[in-house]
Order: sequence, then structure tokens, then C-alpha cells
Amino acid sequence: MKPYSISFEEFAKIVFHHKKVEISAETEKTVRESYEFLKNFSKDKIIYGVNTGFGPMAQYRIEEEDQLALQYNIIRSHSSGMGAYFSPEVVKSAILCRLNTLSLGRSGVHPSLIYLMKELINRDITPLIFQHGSVGASGDLVQLAHLALVLIGEGEVFYKGERRPTQEVFKEEGLDPLKIHLREGIALMNGTSVMTGIALVNIHYATLLLNWSVRLSCAINELVRSYDDHFSEELNAAKRHEGQQLIARKMRDYLTDSQLTRKRADHLYKGEHKETVFKDKVQEYYSLRCVPQILGPIYETLSQAKEVATRELNSANDNPIIDMESQQVYHGGNFHGDYISLEMDKLKLAITRLSMLSERQLNYLLNPKINEILPAFVNAGKLGFNFGMQGIQFTATSTTAENQTLSSSMYVHSIPNNNDNQDIVSMGTNAATLTHKVIENAFEVLAIEAITIAQAIDILGYQDKLSTTTQKWYQEIRQIIPFFKEDITPYPYLAKVKAFLKNN
Repeated sequence: MKPYSISFEEFAKIVFHHKKVEISAETEKTVRESYEFLKNFSKDKIIYGVNTGFGPMAQYRIEEEDQLALQYNIIRSHSSGMGAYFSPEVVKSAILCRLNTLSLGRSGVHPSLIYLMKELINRDITPLIFQHGSVGASGDLVQLAHLALVLIGEGEVFYKGERRPTQEVFKEEGLDPLKIHLREGIALMNGTSVMTGIALVNIHYATLLLNWSVRLSCAINELVRSYDDHFSEELNAAKRHEGQQLIARKMRDYLTDSQLTRKRADHLYKGEHKETVFKDKVQEYYSLRCVPQILGPIYETLSQAKEVATRELNSANDNPIIDMESQQVYHGGNFHGDYISLEMDKLKLAITRLSMLSERQLNYLLNPKINEILPAFVNAGKLGFNFGMQGIQFTATSTTAENQTLSSSMYVHSIPNNNDNQDIVSMGTNAATLTHKVIENAFEVLAIEAITIAQAIDILGYQDKLSTTTQKWYQEIRQIIPFFKEDITPYPYLAKVKAFLKNN
């Protein structure tokens, strides 16, 4: 099997760090050979989407004089999305996914198509693509139709912060619309590139969330001066899960220079405790003590999703598929989105679990009857008169509850459509879109937790005893929101801290 043409890391550089897309001479040659082959091969054969109708209309022959118009018809008729529209980074990701698929030489498209798609990415021209429209089988037909609509010079785009007609922007940028040569319409639309694009963006942000969850969990363990054996190598090696062991190792690395965490042998193993009720907590609550066991499976779920999405990014998910080696065209269902749908459902559950952990850790800090070291609601002001983090907790709790509701599976919610031609579908784009919302929500919960931890650090006076890792992010948070005793209006700070977590 050939190595991936785009790695996840390369994808991230293009989508999040504005690296330019380039098309090699070898890629152009591969695409051109595929196009020329299909053009000649289809002259005396019945090839779906070249000289037939689409979907259940594939039984109808399309005469040669109508074949190019057919491609424009499928693009325009399926540009029927509704609802909110996708963010520029999701659209950019989707275009990159489709560009990579069509560059494999399995689709029979004209090279001019991939060059125009490259220009959309490199010039930050963002097609208007709506969130509602795909059932995730026969690909993301409706959403990819909106991409195709822009490529033929129609529809709308976002450009330099404004929503504008494509025709105007192409004229300004000196771009010529795509001219259909053979089957570029259905080749653009018939694939999993939108759901895959969303999935890859989700994985990028879920990775950040997981790293932040580990850091915040470490900080709380510092605040309560917990014993370090629950993230020890010895304890976690006794359970044979890579994810758990990795999270525990991260915790050890982050806390290596903390002056606050303690060793059990120094306090509870010396035979000095004779009291009936022990002053020192023998074990912490699960939300502090079981971090490796909770975040470990989330890490493994995320790793699996990353592998599957990267494979899909580098797959030919078109129909039909051209095989130059055997000089044949094969019809099938590579456009079916089950791989992405299942992984996004799993990731959605995992990130909801992560937000639940964060909410429980937050509750631990806010409730003095549980933590026994902080004032109620981490209130640095006058109890009863000031409110501290009391109001903010409602937002974290309600947002976590929304994640729990959103975590219902899309993968098992197939609804037949298309005159029952599509009798079982993946709902992969819905699964990826809902996962995107769950991830956004999780950042909000973690932003609230991070502010609360920062307040607790100041109240306890632990600034100089923290691990280097905790000190670093604590100081960065304090650049955004200073320590407060008097009540503040928090929502502008919440938005800024959320943005900080998403970008660091």
C-alpha cells in the first residue's frame, strides 16, 4: 500500500497554518491520464454519470449532446442546503479532502478542476456550504454541490470577511470558472469529503481538548495536594491499556517539579497515624484519582478516529472508480460514509465524557463540603454578598447536559431516501457536525474550569509552588482575566479564554 499523499500533520499545516497547496507535475500527469482513459473508454460503454442519469435515474441513457449539460444540471439541482453554514476552516478542509481524492487519478476528471480547487484554498475563497443536506451515502451530494456550484462560477462565497457572489470574486481574482469536460459535476459531488473534512477538524480540536484536560486535572491534583501514586508508572502498568499508561505518563511529566503533590509513603506509611478518623484524605474523589482511567480510553478513541479519517482523506471515495492498471472502470459504493460516521459517534461520546469529567472537577472546586480547602464557589470576596463562580457554574452544567443529549448516535439512524435507491445511509456528515458542536461545547466547559482553577490558585497562594506546566498556563490565563474579588461580568472573559484554549 502506498504511503498517504497527505499526512494528518500536512493537512493541519494547510488548514490551520495557511500553508499553500501545490500540485506536482506527477499528480497532473496521473489526473490527465485518468481523464483521457475515461474519455476514450466510455465512448462505446455504459458508464454511470457519464452517459446515464444519476441515482435511480441511472436506467436512462443520456445522449452525447446532453452529457455535459447533465453535469451542470446535477450541480444546480442539488445545491439545496439549508440551516447554518460551515466555518471557513471546515470548508477549507472539505475542499482539501476533495482535491486529494480527485488527484489520485481514480475519477477521470480534467486537470483544470484540481488547479481551480487549489486556488480556492490558497486564496482563502470560502464557498457557502450549508450544514443541512447530506445523508452521508452517495457521498455529501448536497454540500459538495455547493462547492461545485462555486467552481462553475455560480453561488456565493466568503471572501475577505464578506459574503459575495462567486462571479464577482472570480473576476477580481482573475479566475476562470470550471468548464465541464466529462463528469466533473458528479465526480465533485459523489464522495465523503465534507464529512471527512469536518472529522479532521474535529480531531485537531479534540486533541487540544484532551491535552488541556490532562493539564487542568494535574493542576487540581496540585491544589488539593493529592498523593502521586494514582498516576504512578507502577499502578498504571498493572492495567494493560496504552491510553491509560500514556495519560499517567503525561501527568508525571507535567507534575515532575510540583512542590504540592505528595508521596503516600511520606505521610501514611510511617505508622504515625493513630487517630480513628484520619485528617489526611486517604484517597481523592474519582474525578481527581481516576484521570488516567477516564482519559485513557478517550485518547485511544481519538487515535483511532485520526487513523480512520486520515485513511479516508487519502482514499478514492468516488463512483465509479477508474483503475488504470487493469484498464477498467468499477462501479460500487466507495462514497458510503460509514467509517467516518462510526468514528465521529465514538469521538462524540468520548468528548462528552471529557466534558463530564471537567464539570465534576469544577463542582469539586466549588463545593467547600467536598474540597474542604476553598470558600464556596471559589469566592474571593465577601460570602453572601459576592458570588464568585456561582453564576458561571450554571453555564458549565447546562452545556455539559447538552453534550450528553447530542451524544445520541447518528450511525444507527439511517432513513432510506432517493426513491429507496439509498436504502441504508451513513448519516456521517450529521455525525461529524454534531461532534463539532460537542467539541465547541467542551471548550466552553474547560474555559470555565480553567478560570476557576486560576482563582483557586490565587486564593490558596500556591503560585510559586506549582509545576512549571501549571504555572505557564496559569500566567497566560491571568493575562486574559485578572484575579477578582468583586463580582465581574464574565461573558467577555469566557469567550477570550475559550479562544485561548482553542489556539494553544
